[in-house]
Amino acid sequence: MARYTGAVCKLCRREGKKLFLKGARCYTGKCAFERRQYAPGQHGQSRKKTSEYGVQLRAKQQAKRYYGIQEGQFHKYFLMAERRQGVTGENLLRICESRLDNIVYLLGWANSRAEARQLVTHGHFTVNGKKVDIPSYLTKAGDEVAIKDKSKDSDKFKALRESDGRPVPQWLDLNAEAATAKIVALPDREQIATPVEEHLIVEFYSK
Repeated sequence: MARYTGAVCKLCRREGKKLFLKGARCYTGKCAFERRQYAPGQHGQSRKKTSEYGVQLRAKQQAKRYYGIQEGQFHKYFLMAERRQGVTGENLLRICESRLDNIVYLLGWANSRAEARQLVTHGHFTVNGKKVDIPSYLTKAGDEVAIKDKSKDSDKFKALRESDGRPVPQWLDLNAEAATAKIVALPDREQIATPVEEHLIVEFYSK
């Protein structure tokens, strides 16, 4: 499976905004974006005019990088969103939000989506009582996600559960004591914190 293995801080600098790809580090003065708020590379500080296509491309790239999804998978999600009833852009974000690695991140069981992907791959979580080790697994309303019993007592998960983490979205019902969570419903657009303009992504793929 293809994945990006370069410096993730360069992705934030290229997009001109924080994508919070390195967890707690992104909230400190060590964040590379805070120190160099310009695109990486030799011509990163030069001013460039952005075309309509360029604006749409950046919106797509930001969403992909925010969720850590490669182009082929992201385009597949777009086609899936088009076939569903409702607004295509909102459907696309809803699909991305329902990925198991994103759910694990939102529940505070990982410091970043990259860490969440790794933990899912290592088989630390179950969905409806069955182990799932596929980060791109799409959950649905009514599903119950839990940390495996064998993993609950590990130092890693103990530290994460005892820390003052991010607030959990309303569409997820977390039982911190039992280390389980139920997906009450897939989120509405106002419940999704993704800092992108999804209509630009629809325009990009609709050309």
